[in-house]
Amino acid sequence: MNDELMLVEPSEEYFAELAAYRNDFLENSDSMDGCGPLRRFDDMKAYLEDTMRYTREETLPEGMVPATQFLCIRKSDNRLVGMIQVRHYLNDFLRTFGGHIGYSVRPSERRKGYASWMLKNVQPYCKSLGLSEILVCCLDTNEGSRRTILKNGGRFDGTAYRADENKTLERYWITL
Repeated sequence: MNDELMLVEPSEEYFAELAAYRNDFLENSDSMDGCGPLRRFDDMKAYLEDTMRYTREETLPEGMVPATQFLCIRKSDNRLVGMIQVRHYLNDFLRTFGGHIGYSVRPSERRKGYASWMLKNVQPYCKSLGLSEILVCCLDTNEGSRRTILKNGGRFDGTAYRADENKTLERYWITL
């Protein structure tokens, strides 16, 4: 699969794919984990501008941490099949509920190994940030995400209950 996919940062080249990706999630009433603020934007230029705010401390929204957004593009048809976001460090909220990594796979492209591929292939970038391990969280009901994390060496660290959403998250650490 390594030669079939690539991780790239968002750019104008992928505006149509980003819009289609967003629509797939909205039509399926699915959560857009690892997509940054994509749910809020129907204008992809505005989404890109907002996403770029997270790349530098000077432009970060208050209470947020720097993050790098990646698109997982299938090379054969230039289709956006998944997204993964790397948070450069953890604040109190991320340390409990969010972790370093968020990701999603387009509903029509699931169960093809794309999430595992993204999580594995973003790890060198995480190392380049000086991280020696990463925290990845998933809902306790998300079997696919749990398998993805475990396949990448995740070590279970317990659960965290998010009262405001009435959800329980499983927490896993992956050594880089």
